[in-house]
Amino acid sequence: MKLAERAQKTPEYYFSKKLKEVASLREQGRDIINLGIGSPDHPTSEKVIQGLIDSVKSPSSHGYAPYGGLPSLKSAIKNWHAKHFGTELNEQTQILPLAGSKEGIVLLSLAFLNPGDEVLVPDPGYPAYGSIANMIGANVVKYDLTSDNHWLPDFSQLENLVGENTKLMWINYPHMPTGTDAGEETFKELLKFAKKHNIFLCNDNPYSLVGNSKKHVSILLSDTDQSNCAELNSLSKCLNMAGWRVGMLLGSPELIEAVTRIKTNMDSGMFIPIQEGAIEALKLDDIWYEENNKLYATRRDLAFKICDLLDLSYEDDQVGMFVWAKVKNDEMEVANIVDDLLYKAGVFLTPGFIFGKNGERHIRISLCASEEKLIEAYDRIKEVVK
Repeated sequence: MKLAERAQKTPEYYFSKKLKEVASLREQGRDIINLGIGSPDHPTSEKVIQGLIDSVKSPSSHGYAPYGGLPSLKSAIKNWHAKHFGTELNEQTQILPLAGSKEGIVLLSLAFLNPGDEVLVPDPGYPAYGSIANMIGANVVKYDLTSDNHWLPDFSQLENLVGENTKLMWINYPHMPTGTDAGEETFKELLKFAKKHNIFLCNDNPYSLVGNSKKHVSILLSDTDQSNCAELNSLSKCLNMAGWRVGMLLGSPELIEAVTRIKTNMDSGMFIPIQEGAIEALKLDDIWYEENNKLYATRRDLAFKICDLLDLSYEDDQVGMFVWAKVKNDEMEVANIVDDLLYKAGVFLTPGFIFGKNGERHIRISLCASEEKLIEAYDRIKEVVK
């Protein structure tokens, strides 16, 4: 069997590989506390679950769904985004429901990138931006995000990196893995840069409503006609629906039409009961988000205590569902720290190097574990490091 080069060269996603290792340890009888991955550990609202159940019982729900999503789902997305971000989108022409925002990364990459084109990708950043571009045959150009610049883009560096083949730029604010939130001024500067060089800019924005008491900002408000930008969002993080795979692409009518054409050749629509459940999720009131964020705030404080125990430095104004921390001791290898904690303490943390070279001296701790688990993780680690 001779595979295509992309299948031969594309490495397995880090978490896919590492979670097999964790599963193997559990099969051996080890009790592993997973503080590595960002999958909410508590369920979504009962109203959401009931919405899915009611729809499943309807015979009409089991056929093919509309390729572009149910009109009622698009309407719910429009109202949700208007409420939380202040946008005024046309539900018929500016909204495309997705099977998770990761699908949006694939679709946008297919829409904008030819082999040999260049895409600007943050370092550190979500690995999928670069891996998908590589599979298409585009060239990945990484731009630096550093603590010295508050994990925001350095525009002087960007000017040196951009070329005539640069077609697409990924940003991700609030940022994963650092938890940095960017304001409207940063978005305006990024759009100014993108328009100057005729680059399409996409903000991957699933963390705005997670552990974040700051103003929620959409890049769409900084570009009146959305001609140079788009936004991805997701129900995975803020509504505890990671396994449901519901996301959205928001942008200009021209963009949505082009991406929809590609999408119709890749799938046959999202299961209708999932869409009906998503509609109920998007209707949830502010109490849902407030209670969720109180939970993450408590957990973040516990994660900070783990950082202190490991002698890690961190910023205390991070948002999202992770804590990003730096290893102070330059003589200590991050990979060794993570493996020691996994095999000696039974606690899985994520090494920052999987997000790029600027994450090499960092560790990411997920807040997707109960207070009891975080306290137990602290106690286990204490026994190892004492």
